[in-house]
Amino acid sequence: MGNSSDDTYTLEQAKEEINILRRVEGDVVEAIENAENEEVLLYLIEEQELDIAHDGKRGLGNVRQAVLESRLASDRLKRLVSLRGDETPEDILVPEDVVRNAKVALEAGKPVVLYGPTGTGKTTFAKQLARETGIGYSLHTATPSWTPSDIIGGISPDYTGESLSYRTKLGCVSEGVQRARRFDVEYGVILDEITRADISKIFGPLYTAIENPHQTIFETDEGETIELDERVNIICTMNMSDRTVNELDNAITRRFAMIELDEYEEDKRRQLFKDWLDTHISGQTDIDDAELLRLFERDYEGINHGNESTAQGSIMRFGPMHYRDVAVFVGVACREGGEYEYDQTDSVGQAFRTYIVPRLLNSAAFPQVERIAEHYRALNDEFEEFDLSPAAELAERELEQERRQMGSYE
Repeated sequence: MGNSSDDTYTLEQAKEEINILRRVEGDVVEAIENAENEEVLLYLIEEQELDIAHDGKRGLGNVRQAVLESRLASDRLKRLVSLRGDETPEDILVPEDVVRNAKVALEAGKPVVLYGPTGTGKTTFAKQLARETGIGYSLHTATPSWTPSDIIGGISPDYTGESLSYRTKLGCVSEGVQRARRFDVEYGVILDEITRADISKIFGPLYTAIENPHQTIFETDEGETIELDERVNIICTMNMSDRTVNELDNAITRRFAMIELDEYEEDKRRQLFKDWLDTHISGQTDIDDAELLRLFERDYEGINHGNESTAQGSIMRFGPMHYRDVAVFVGVACREGGEYEYDQTDSVGQAFRTYIVPRLLNSAAFPQVERIAEHYRALNDEFEEFDLSPAAELAERELEQERRQMGSYE
Protein backbone atom coordinates (compact mmCIF):
# COMPACT_ATOMS: atom_id res chain seq x y z
CA MET A 1 0.00 0.00 0.00
CA GLY A 2 1.52 3.30 -1.09
CA ASN A 3 1.66 6.25 1.31
CA SER A 4 2.40 9.93 0.74
CA SER A 5 5.77 11.32 1.77
CA ASP A 6 4.60 12.36 5.23
CA ASP A 7 3.16 8.87 5.92
CA THR A 8 -0.43 10.13 5.97
CA TYR A 9 -3.07 8.24 4.07
CA THR A 10 -5.44 10.38 2.06
CA LEU A 11 -9.02 9.97 0.92
CA GLU A 12 -7.84 9.91 -2.70
CA GLN A 13 -5.54 6.98 -1.95
CA ALA A 14 -8.33 5.13 -0.19
CA LYS A 15 -10.59 5.50 -3.22
CA GLU A 16 -7.85 4.42 -5.62
CA GLU A 17 -6.97 1.35 -3.56
CA ILE A 18 -10.45 0.34 -2.41
CA ASN A 19 -10.37 -3.02 -4.22
CA ILE A 20 -7.14 -3.92 -2.44
CA LEU A 21 -8.53 -2.71 0.88
CA ARG A 22 -11.57 -4.94 0.48
CA ARG A 23 -9.25 -7.94 0.26
CA VAL A 24 -6.39 -7.13 2.65
CA GLU A 25 -7.23 -6.54 6.30
CA GLY A 26 -3.75 -5.37 7.26
CA ASP A 27 -3.86 -2.60 4.68
CA VAL A 28 -7.15 -1.35 6.12
CA VAL A 29 -5.70 -1.24 9.62
CA GLU A 30 -2.64 0.63 8.31
CA ALA A 31 -4.87 3.08 6.42
CA ILE A 32 -6.85 3.81 9.59
CA GLU A 33 -3.70 4.27 11.66
CA ASN A 34 -2.20 6.69 9.10
CA ALA A 35 -5.39 8.44 8.01
CA GLU A 36 -5.00 12.10 7.14
CA ASN A 37 -8.36 13.02 8.68
CA GLU A 38 -11.67 11.52 9.74
CA GLU A 39 -13.00 11.73 6.19
CA VAL A 40 -10.76 8.76 5.38
CA LEU A 41 -12.23 6.78 8.26
CA LEU A 42 -15.78 7.69 7.31
CA TYR A 43 -15.16 6.54 3.75
CA LEU A 44 -13.63 3.22 4.84
CA ILE A 45 -16.09 2.42 7.61
CA GLU A 46 -19.36 4.27 7.09
CA GLU A 47 -19.50 4.25 3.30
CA GLN A 48 -17.53 1.13 2.33
CA GLU A 49 -18.18 -0.84 5.56
CA LEU A 50 -14.76 -2.43 5.51
CA ASP A 51 -15.10 -3.33 9.16
CA ILE A 52 -17.96 -5.67 8.20
CA ALA A 53 -15.92 -7.04 5.29
CA HIS A 54 -13.01 -8.04 7.55
CA ASP A 55 -14.39 -8.30 11.10
CA GLY A 56 -17.83 -9.73 10.28
CA LYS A 57 -21.25 -8.37 11.12
CA ARG A 58 -20.43 -8.02 14.81
CA GLY A 59 -17.56 -8.39 17.24
CA LEU A 60 -14.38 -6.45 17.95
CA GLY A 61 -11.95 -7.43 15.18
CA ASN A 62 -8.71 -5.75 14.12
CA VAL A 63 -10.35 -3.12 11.91
CA ARG A 64 -12.82 -2.00 14.58
CA GLN A 65 -10.09 -1.95 17.21
CA ALA A 66 -8.05 0.34 14.95
CA VAL A 67 -11.01 2.73 14.66
CA LEU A 68 -11.56 2.74 18.42
CA GLU A 69 -7.87 3.47 18.99
CA SER A 70 -7.74 6.25 16.38
CA ARG A 71 -7.34 9.81 17.70
CA LEU A 72 -9.23 11.02 14.62
CA ALA A 73 -12.38 8.94 15.12
CA SER A 74 -15.34 10.80 16.57
CA ASP A 75 -17.50 9.30 19.29
CA ARG A 76 -20.20 8.79 16.68
CA LEU A 77 -17.89 6.67 14.51
CA LYS A 78 -16.58 4.75 17.52
CA ARG A 79 -20.14 4.06 18.56
CA LEU A 80 -20.94 2.83 15.03
CA VAL A 81 -18.18 0.20 15.01
CA SER A 82 -18.66 -0.76 18.65
CA LEU A 83 -22.38 -1.42 18.14
CA ARG A 84 -22.23 -3.12 14.73
CA GLY A 85 -24.83 -5.87 14.60
CA ASP A 86 -26.58 -4.68 17.76
CA GLU A 87 -30.32 -5.00 17.09
CA THR A 88 -31.47 -3.22 20.24
CA PRO A 89 -34.56 -1.11 19.40
CA GLU A 90 -33.84 2.61 19.23
CA ASP A 91 -37.22 3.71 20.61
CA ILE A 92 -37.18 3.83 24.41
CA LEU A 93 -40.68 3.06 25.64
CA VAL A 94 -40.18 2.84 29.39
CA PRO A 95 -41.65 5.75 31.40
CA GLU A 96 -39.78 9.04 31.05
CA ASP A 97 -39.01 9.34 34.76
CA VAL A 98 -37.31 5.92 34.64
CA VAL A 99 -35.04 7.09 31.81
CA ARG A 100 -34.21 10.38 33.49
CA ASN A 101 -33.52 8.86 36.91
CA ALA A 102 -31.26 6.16 35.46
CA LYS A 103 -29.25 8.69 33.43
CA VAL A 104 -28.85 11.03 36.39
CA ALA A 105 -27.68 8.18 38.62
CA LEU A 106 -25.01 7.13 36.11
CA GLU A 107 -23.90 10.74 35.62
CA ALA A 108 -23.56 10.99 39.41
CA GLY A 109 -21.26 7.97 39.37
CA LYS A 110 -23.70 5.46 40.86
CA PRO A 111 -24.12 1.92 39.51
CA VAL A 112 -27.75 1.24 38.59
CA VAL A 113 -30.10 -1.65 39.30
CA LEU A 114 -33.16 -1.86 37.06
CA TYR A 115 -35.72 -3.96 38.92
CA GLY A 116 -39.31 -4.98 38.38
CA PRO A 117 -41.63 -7.80 37.32
CA THR A 118 -40.80 -10.23 34.56
CA GLY A 119 -41.45 -8.95 31.06
CA THR A 120 -41.10 -5.23 31.73
CA GLY A 121 -38.18 -4.80 29.32
CA LYS A 122 -35.38 -4.42 31.84
CA THR A 123 -32.70 -6.01 29.67
CA THR A 124 -33.75 -4.07 26.58
CA PHE A 125 -33.71 -0.80 28.49
CA ALA A 126 -30.34 -1.69 30.06
CA LYS A 127 -28.88 -2.01 26.56
CA GLN A 128 -30.54 1.21 25.43
CA LEU A 129 -29.20 2.99 28.51
CA ALA A 130 -25.70 1.66 27.89
CA ARG A 131 -25.86 2.78 24.26
CA GLU A 132 -27.01 6.28 25.18
CA THR A 133 -24.45 6.81 27.94
CA GLY A 134 -21.40 5.18 26.34
CA ILE A 135 -19.61 4.11 23.19
CA GLY A 136 -20.21 0.38 23.67
CA TYR A 137 -21.18 -2.23 26.22
CA SER A 138 -20.91 -5.88 27.18
CA LEU A 139 -23.75 -7.99 28.56
CA HIS A 140 -23.27 -10.81 31.06
CA THR A 141 -26.11 -12.97 32.41
CA ALA A 142 -25.69 -14.19 35.96
CA THR A 143 -25.84 -17.86 36.93
CA PRO A 144 -26.09 -19.61 40.32
CA SER A 145 -22.41 -20.60 39.99
CA TRP A 146 -21.13 -17.03 39.76
CA THR A 147 -18.41 -16.03 42.23
CA PRO A 148 -16.60 -12.70 42.84
CA SER A 149 -14.08 -13.73 40.18
CA ASP A 150 -16.81 -13.43 37.53
CA ILE A 151 -17.17 -9.77 38.50
CA ILE A 152 -13.64 -8.70 39.47
CA GLY A 153 -11.36 -11.46 38.18
CA GLY A 154 -9.40 -14.39 39.53
CA ILE A 155 -6.95 -17.17 38.87
CA SER A 156 -7.77 -19.79 36.24
CA PRO A 157 -5.87 -22.85 34.93
CA ASP A 158 -3.98 -22.53 31.64
CA TYR A 159 -3.70 -25.77 29.67
CA THR A 160 -2.00 -24.31 26.58
CA GLY A 161 1.56 -25.17 27.62
CA GLU A 162 3.28 -28.49 28.18
CA SER A 163 2.32 -28.43 31.85
CA LEU A 164 -0.54 -26.99 33.84
CA SER A 165 -0.07 -23.37 34.85
CA TYR A 166 -2.27 -20.63 36.20
CA ARG A 167 -3.06 -17.18 34.84
CA THR A 168 -5.15 -14.28 35.98
CA LYS A 169 -8.47 -13.87 34.19
CA LEU A 170 -10.39 -10.62 34.15
CA GLY A 171 -13.94 -10.47 35.45
CA CYS A 172 -16.61 -8.62 33.48
CA VAL A 173 -16.23 -5.33 35.37
CA SER A 174 -12.42 -5.43 35.19
CA GLU A 175 -12.65 -6.21 31.48
CA GLY A 176 -14.92 -3.20 31.04
CA VAL A 177 -12.40 -0.98 32.85
CA GLN A 178 -9.60 -2.25 30.63
CA ARG A 179 -11.61 -1.56 27.47
CA ALA A 180 -12.58 1.96 28.61
CA ARG A 181 -8.91 2.71 29.30
CA ARG A 182 -7.61 1.24 26.07
CA PHE A 183 -10.01 3.12 23.83
CA ASP A 184 -10.55 6.13 26.14
CA VAL A 185 -14.33 5.83 25.90
CA GLU A 186 -17.40 5.66 28.12
CA TYR A 187 -18.29 1.97 28.38
CA GLY A 188 -21.22 0.03 29.82
CA VAL A 189 -21.11 -3.28 31.70
CA ILE A 190 -24.52 -4.93 32.00
CA LEU A 191 -24.99 -7.62 34.65
CA ASP A 192 -28.29 -9.23 33.72
CA GLU A 193 -30.66 -11.10 36.07
CA ILE A 194 -28.38 -10.84 39.09
CA THR A 195 -31.00 -12.48 41.33
CA ARG A 196 -29.94 -15.79 39.76
CA ALA A 197 -26.69 -15.50 41.73
CA ASP A 198 -25.92 -14.93 45.41
CA ILE A 199 -25.75 -11.12 45.24
CA SER A 200 -24.03 -10.60 48.59
CA LYS A 201 -21.40 -13.17 47.66
CA ILE A 202 -20.56 -12.03 44.14
CA PHE A 203 -20.66 -8.29 44.86
CA GLY A 204 -18.53 -8.29 48.03
CA PRO A 205 -15.31 -6.94 46.45
CA LEU A 206 -17.33 -4.62 44.19
CA TYR A 207 -19.03 -3.07 47.23
CA THR A 208 -15.61 -2.30 48.66
CA ALA A 209 -14.44 -0.80 45.38
CA ILE A 210 -17.52 1.43 45.13
CA GLU A 211 -16.78 2.79 48.61
CA ASN A 212 -13.06 3.24 47.73
CA PRO A 213 -12.92 3.89 43.96
CA HIS A 214 -9.13 4.39 43.91
CA GLN A 215 -8.47 1.01 45.50
CA THR A 216 -6.93 -1.64 43.23
CA ILE A 217 -9.41 -4.46 42.80
CA PHE A 218 -7.36 -6.67 40.49
CA GLU A 219 -3.90 -7.01 38.99
CA THR A 220 -3.15 -8.81 35.73
CA ASP A 221 -0.18 -11.05 35.01
CA GLU A 222 1.30 -8.14 33.06
CA GLY A 223 1.22 -5.95 36.16
CA GLU A 224 -1.72 -3.76 35.10
CA THR A 225 -3.76 -2.67 38.09
CA ILE A 226 -7.53 -2.37 37.76
CA GLU A 227 -9.50 0.24 39.67
CA LEU A 228 -13.09 1.30 39.11
CA ASP A 229 -13.16 3.94 36.39
CA GLU A 230 -15.67 6.78 36.13
CA ARG A 231 -15.93 6.02 32.40
CA VAL A 232 -17.45 2.60 33.17
CA ASN A 233 -21.19 2.49 33.82
CA ILE A 234 -22.37 -0.60 35.70
CA ILE A 235 -26.00 -1.45 34.93
CA CYS A 236 -27.72 -4.42 36.57
CA THR A 237 -31.13 -5.97 36.02
CA MET A 238 -33.08 -7.81 38.68
CA ASN A 239 -36.30 -9.78 38.41
CA MET A 240 -38.41 -8.93 41.44
CA SER A 241 -41.31 -11.31 40.75
CA ASP A 242 -40.38 -13.44 43.74
CA ARG A 243 -39.14 -10.85 46.22
CA THR A 244 -39.47 -7.21 47.23
CA VAL A 245 -36.90 -4.45 47.62
CA ASN A 246 -37.22 -4.86 51.41
CA GLU A 247 -35.86 -8.39 51.09
CA LEU A 248 -32.63 -7.27 49.43
CA ASP A 249 -29.31 -7.01 51.20
CA ASN A 250 -28.97 -3.47 52.54
CA ALA A 251 -25.48 -3.33 51.02
CA ILE A 252 -26.79 -3.18 47.46
CA THR A 253 -29.53 -0.63 48.12
CA ARG A 254 -26.98 1.69 49.77
CA ARG A 255 -24.43 1.51 46.96
CA PHE A 256 -26.62 1.21 43.86
CA ALA A 257 -29.35 3.45 42.47
CA MET A 258 -32.53 1.34 42.49
CA ILE A 259 -34.66 2.15 39.43
CA GLU A 260 -38.05 0.43 39.20
CA LEU A 261 -39.58 -0.66 35.88
CA ASP A 262 -43.19 -1.62 36.30
CA GLU A 263 -46.21 -0.05 34.63
CA TYR A 264 -45.96 1.25 31.07
CA GLU A 265 -48.07 4.17 29.96
CA GLU A 266 -51.15 2.79 28.21
CA ASP A 267 -50.39 4.39 24.84
CA LYS A 268 -46.82 3.07 24.82
CA ARG A 269 -47.94 -0.42 25.80
CA ARG A 270 -50.52 -0.34 23.03
CA GLN A 271 -47.82 0.84 20.62
CA LEU A 272 -45.71 -2.18 21.55
CA PHE A 273 -48.59 -4.58 20.91
CA LYS A 274 -49.50 -2.92 17.59
CA ASP A 275 -45.90 -2.94 16.38
CA TRP A 276 -45.55 -6.66 17.06
CA LEU A 277 -48.86 -7.46 15.38
CA ASP A 278 -48.01 -5.29 12.38
CA THR A 279 -44.63 -7.01 12.05
CA HIS A 280 -45.67 -10.62 12.55
CA ILE A 281 -49.44 -10.93 11.95
CA SER A 282 -50.93 -8.24 9.68
CA GLY A 283 -51.08 -9.30 6.04
CA GLN A 284 -49.29 -12.57 6.80
CA THR A 285 -52.14 -14.54 8.40
CA ASP A 286 -55.94 -14.66 8.26
CA ILE A 287 -56.20 -13.74 11.94
CA ASP A 288 -58.08 -10.58 12.89
CA ASP A 289 -55.18 -8.60 14.33
CA ALA A 290 -57.55 -6.01 15.84
CA GLU A 291 -59.23 -8.76 17.85
CA LEU A 292 -55.84 -10.20 18.83
CA LEU A 293 -54.79 -6.73 20.00
CA ARG A 294 -57.93 -6.60 22.15
CA LEU A 295 -57.05 -10.02 23.59
CA PHE A 296 -53.54 -8.84 24.48
CA GLU A 297 -54.96 -5.81 26.27
CA ARG A 298 -57.68 -7.75 28.09
CA ASP A 299 -55.19 -10.38 29.21
CA TYR A 300 -52.66 -7.80 30.37
CA GLU A 301 -55.29 -5.77 32.23
CA GLY A 302 -56.80 -8.85 33.88
CA ILE A 303 -53.44 -10.07 35.15
CA ASN A 304 -52.13 -6.69 36.30
CA HIS A 305 -55.30 -4.89 37.40
CA GLY A 306 -57.95 -7.53 37.93
CA ASN A 307 -61.54 -7.80 36.80
CA GLU A 308 -63.88 -4.90 37.55
CA SER A 309 -67.01 -7.00 37.04
CA THR A 310 -66.01 -9.40 39.82
CA ALA A 311 -64.35 -6.69 41.94
CA GLN A 312 -61.19 -8.79 42.09
CA GLY A 313 -57.81 -7.09 42.11
CA SER A 314 -54.66 -7.91 40.21
CA ILE A 315 -53.35 -11.45 40.00
CA MET A 316 -49.69 -10.40 39.85
CA ARG A 317 -47.36 -7.95 38.14
CA PHE A 318 -46.60 -9.10 34.60
CA GLY A 319 -44.86 -7.08 31.89
CA PRO A 320 -45.99 -6.50 28.30
CA MET A 321 -42.84 -7.88 26.63
CA HIS A 322 -44.12 -11.44 26.90
CA TYR A 323 -46.70 -10.79 24.20
CA ARG A 324 -44.05 -10.37 21.53
CA ASP A 325 -43.37 -14.10 21.81
CA VAL A 326 -47.07 -14.78 21.23
CA ALA A 327 -47.09 -12.60 18.10
CA VAL A 328 -43.98 -14.28 16.71
CA PHE A 329 -45.34 -17.77 17.45
CA VAL A 330 -48.67 -17.06 15.75
CA GLY A 331 -46.99 -15.47 12.73
CA VAL A 332 -44.67 -18.43 12.20
CA ALA A 333 -47.36 -21.03 12.92
CA CYS A 334 -49.90 -19.53 10.53
CA ARG A 335 -47.75 -18.62 7.54
CA GLU A 336 -47.94 -20.62 4.35
CA GLY A 337 -46.66 -24.11 5.13
CA GLY A 338 -46.77 -23.41 8.88
CA GLU A 339 -47.97 -25.96 11.42
CA TYR A 340 -51.23 -24.03 11.99
CA GLU A 341 -51.81 -22.74 8.45
CA TYR A 342 -55.25 -24.37 8.42
CA ASP A 343 -55.98 -24.02 12.15
CA GLN A 344 -55.02 -20.42 12.66
CA THR A 345 -57.36 -19.51 15.50
CA ASP A 346 -56.11 -22.57 17.42
CA SER A 347 -52.56 -21.19 17.28
CA VAL A 348 -53.43 -18.32 19.62
CA GLY A 349 -54.40 -20.58 22.51
CA GLN A 350 -51.33 -22.71 21.90
CA ALA A 351 -49.14 -19.59 21.97
CA PHE A 352 -50.61 -18.52 25.32
CA ARG A 353 -50.16 -22.07 26.60
CA THR A 354 -46.51 -22.06 25.47
CA TYR A 355 -45.39 -18.61 26.57
CA ILE A 356 -47.80 -16.76 28.86
CA VAL A 357 -49.31 -19.30 31.25
CA PRO A 358 -46.05 -21.10 32.18
CA ARG A 359 -44.43 -17.78 33.05
CA LEU A 360 -47.37 -16.84 35.24
CA LEU A 361 -47.42 -20.20 36.98
CA ASN A 362 -43.67 -20.12 37.55
CA SER A 363 -44.01 -17.56 40.33
CA ALA A 364 -47.63 -18.07 41.39
CA ALA A 365 -48.78 -19.10 44.85
CA PHE A 366 -51.89 -21.28 45.24
CA PRO A 367 -54.44 -18.44 45.37
CA GLN A 368 -52.87 -16.95 42.23
CA VAL A 369 -53.04 -20.29 40.42
CA GLU A 370 -56.77 -20.37 41.11
CA ARG A 371 -57.14 -16.86 39.73
CA ILE A 372 -55.07 -17.68 36.63
CA ALA A 373 -57.25 -20.68 35.78
CA GLU A 374 -60.39 -18.61 36.32
CA HIS A 375 -58.98 -15.75 34.23
CA TYR A 376 -58.32 -17.92 31.17
CA ARG A 377 -61.68 -19.68 31.40
CA ALA A 378 -63.31 -16.23 31.29
CA LEU A 379 -61.17 -15.11 28.34
CA ASN A 380 -62.00 -18.30 26.46
CA ASP A 381 -65.71 -17.55 26.89
CA GLU A 382 -65.27 -13.91 25.86
CA PHE A 383 -63.16 -14.43 22.75
CA GLU A 384 -65.13 -16.85 20.62
CA GLU A 385 -62.81 -16.36 17.65
CA PHE A 386 -59.84 -17.89 19.48
CA ASP A 387 -59.62 -21.25 21.22
CA LEU A 388 -57.96 -20.37 24.50
CA SER A 389 -58.85 -23.67 26.15
CA PRO A 390 -55.24 -24.98 25.97
CA ALA A 391 -54.13 -22.05 28.15
CA ALA A 392 -57.01 -22.54 30.58
CA GLU A 393 -56.45 -26.31 30.76
CA LEU A 394 -52.77 -25.90 31.59
CA ALA A 395 -53.63 -23.58 34.47
CA GLU A 396 -56.35 -25.96 35.67
CA ARG A 397 -53.97 -28.93 35.66
CA GLU A 398 -51.54 -26.95 37.77
CA LEU A 399 -54.40 -26.02 40.09
CA GLU A 400 -55.40 -29.66 40.53
CA GLN A 401 -51.81 -30.62 41.25
CA GLU A 402 -51.54 -27.87 43.85
CA ARG A 403 -54.77 -29.09 45.48
CA ARG A 404 -53.49 -32.68 45.64
CA GLN A 405 -50.24 -31.52 47.23
CA MET A 406 -52.10 -29.44 49.77
CA GLY A 407 -54.32 -32.44 50.55
CA SER A 408 -51.32 -34.65 51.15
CA TYR A 409 -50.07 -32.24 53.84
CA GLU A 410 -53.33 -32.26 55.77
